[in-house]
Amino acid sequence: MDLKVNRWLAFTDERDDPDGGEPLRKVAVVAVIANPYAGRYVADLDPLIRASAGLGERMAEKAADAMRPLQARGYGKGGVVGLNGEQEHANALLTTTFATPLRARIGGGKAWIPSMTKRAAPGAEIDIPVAHKDALYVRSFYDGVTVTLHDAPGPDEVAVIVVLTNRGRLRARVGGLPLGDIRGVDGLV
Repeated sequence: MDLKVNRWLAFTDERDDPDGGEPLRKVAVVAVIANPYAGRYVADLDPLIRASAGLGERMAEKAADAMRPLQARGYGKGGVVGLNGEQEHANALLTTTFATPLRARIGGGKAWIPSMTKRAAPGAEIDIPVAHKDALYVRSFYDGVTVTLHDAPGPDEVAVIVVLTNRGRLRARVGGLPLGDIRGVDGLV
């Protein structure tokens, strides 16, 4: 199955660190694709899952380009399905098959990539959760990016979203695993 991308959207939010450190940049890249299953029930979503690998590669490249010259250290993913589709269509597009190229592109470990999906009409907002790319327990990276899709998704579309950040929250100070203490899977030994 080939996924047809109808349009690309990209958003960047950059804030200076009041303490003089690296600015906080948040990047969101959106692929608005034609939903091949809109308007009908399909029990086997495996073809959609398999096709998501190529989409993941393209989105990872675009998101990494938007983050330059800064290095991506946090990520999240999400999707908004148009009203003729099912929320499960977005979930099928966001499995490990989609996420593996993202991890490979930005050098992420095996940490869980947080996600959010929903079904909505054009103009919807969605909050994409963010976590550290190598260790889920780095609490300073618990953040989110709100994406507003003014003219998407159409009823027969899915908006697939990748979010990258270059650092944790500005002035984060509520504890958690420090960056320098990341070891093993999710930062644990």
